[in-house]
Amino acid sequence: MTDRFRVDGKVAVVTGAASGIGRASAVALANAGATVVCGDLDEAGLQETANQIGGATATLRTDVTKEADVAALVALALDTHGRLDVMANVAGIIVNNRIVDTTEEELDKVLSVNLKGVFFGCKAALAAMTNGGSIINMASAAIDTPAPGLVSYAMSKAAVTMLTRTAAQEGGKAGVRVNAVAPGYVVTPMTKRGGEERAAAVAEQMKRISPIGAVGEPEDIADSVLFLASDASRYMTGQILRPNGGAAMPW
Repeated sequence: MTDRFRVDGKVAVVTGAASGIGRASAVALANAGATVVCGDLDEAGLQETANQIGGATATLRTDVTKEADVAALVALALDTHGRLDVMANVAGIIVNNRIVDTTEEELDKVLSVNLKGVFFGCKAALAAMTNGGSIINMASAAIDTPAPGLVSYAMSKAAVTMLTRTAAQEGGKAGVRVNAVAPGYVVTPMTKRGGEERAAAVAEQMKRISPIGAVGEPEDIADSVLFLASDASRYMTGQILRPNGGAAMPW
């Protein structure tokens, strides 16, 4: 039974693989047997990820806001390995601003990375996965709990959930499963962008909200990505997994 959680022989593409949840997901997939193709704008970070994985990986500088870049990343997997089994659309950004203070430029930037980037990943993967596969999109606990100052981020992630469900409907006949992961607070470079002291204060606040008094590490979310990539989740599609320490419990 435990072998169902392995992904031996599968070819996986991971965006946002240079750090945080993306890196942890790429490493987890590789450790479980997959060959991983990693994309990110941060080439130095990509190389660090590749060093952690070892030989079973390839990297490509990828701007997920550009459809051609995402298509090239998928093409690298196909050209090099002849198949695509897993597409993990992890790349994302946060801009903190209230509605009245959000500029059009900020809104466009967040939607371009968090929503268009995932859309382009789904589009390329659905075209490539002609005989089954798993697409995993990164949503957020922000889809369940509105928070002042996170409007553009929350909007983009909520849209990702509907994109996920629609893609699950469209990909089902080809055996493609499409699910999303909606993490709670996770300690990553992105959540530390305001400085270590602020990040620690926010983490303590989130621990108080969690019934188990916990915040996440990137590896906690990577485990959900691995589950959805593996045959252990063969009966799941169109679903939103919520590894969030119980901070949100929607019906």
